[in-house]
Amino acid sequence: MSSQPDPASASEAAEARRALVLTRSINVTWWYVASSVVFFELMVAVFSVAAVVEADAGNVARAAVGVTALLWWLATLLPLFEYRHRTAAPALVIWRHHLAPFLAAAVFGLLAGLITGQWVAGVLPLIQVLMLLNWPPGVRLRMVLAATALLVALAVIDVRLAPGESMSASGFQLGVFAVMLPAVTVSSLWWWDVLVALDRARASEAKLAATQERLRLATDVHDLQGHHLQVIALQLELAERLMPRDPDAGMEQLRAARASVDDARQGTRDLATRFRSVPLSDELANAVDLLRAAGTKVEATVAPDASLAPASALGPVIRETTTNVLRHGGGKWARLSLTRTDRSWRYEIANDVVTDAPENADGAGLDGIARRAAEADGNLEVHREDRMFTVVVTVPDDAPADALAHATAEDTAEKKVAG
Repeated sequence: MSSQPDPASASEAAEARRALVLTRSINVTWWYVASSVVFFELMVAVFSVAAVVEADAGNVARAAVGVTALLWWLATLLPLFEYRHRTAAPALVIWRHHLAPFLAAAVFGLLAGLITGQWVAGVLPLIQVLMLLNWPPGVRLRMVLAATALLVALAVIDVRLAPGESMSASGFQLGVFAVMLPAVTVSSLWWWDVLVALDRARASEAKLAATQERLRLATDVHDLQGHHLQVIALQLELAERLMPRDPDAGMEQLRAARASVDDARQGTRDLATRFRSVPLSDELANAVDLLRAAGTKVEATVAPDASLAPASALGPVIRETTTNVLRHGGGKWARLSLTRTDRSWRYEIANDVVTDAPENADGAGLDGIARRAAEADGNLEVHREDRMFTVVVTVPDDAPADALAHATAEDTAEKKVAG
């Protein structure tokens, strides 16, 4: 007996995948944020080694501090990487990412503190690893204030305990960078959190726009069909009552009911026509705007005479394929084109895909696109390569709009009934 997947786990996995897609779309900003933190850490490591050299320690001590400083600096990249790819509610400490930084910080701090005689050099490495944990916002603020206050106090103690009239230049610079490092780290991570929140809000806005459009269509179909169906039900009920005693009046109500059915069908066609009345150039522009709002890099190629293309055939296809890219695409890039070849129009959309996405993820949407293409005497081509998914729809320039209007109206009504 096969086990059913846990819906909650599936939802969490989908949310985590969406979070990763969002963070990929602001790569440059992340490297700017991370480089500022890494640079300050590197300066701390360099000045710690320089302070050891100025302390006239032996070669073994210098080498030990240099190696542990380098290991600590490299180990802090693990919590930085974990912070970037964290989910909505991650654990405070993930040992497979944080154990090595804690050990490296402890060894480096112990050696640097004992050899240089500076409290700041001994405490700072551990404090920095703590700053890289995923603290809640309020706790993180208190942590950085407490850490900065502690480092300032230790720096003052180091200055007072320095032999002679003043401490070495490297020791002084180490103290300055040590006091600044927690605030620089936390402010950089806070800036990253703000950008991720804005990016998620942008993607949510794009999804909301698509949802509102679907809701508006569903509301219009509901109002239209609900009214006509209620009238037809009343007319049929009245015909049923009149038939036994007044057949002529009963037949009149049946004819009225049939007329109401025709009105409902025509109203559905008009509604579908209204939604298809947007020019294809505008449809493509809307698709590009929607994808860019979701953080996708988009390239579009539109023929100069795109206004002559059969909008009734290709308009729904453009909307459906755009929705598929938003739902199933990798979120990095997409390419759209509408070109004319001989006596046909060729619409193509290509996008990156999530590597672990199932191959039939777009099955229902592709079936609908294939049906629309066939109704317009066209054809559908689907190509899935390693990291790219391409949909190509070709329709003749004289696509049968009337047949397609009828099919689209019925399809709209079927979707409403199914929903």
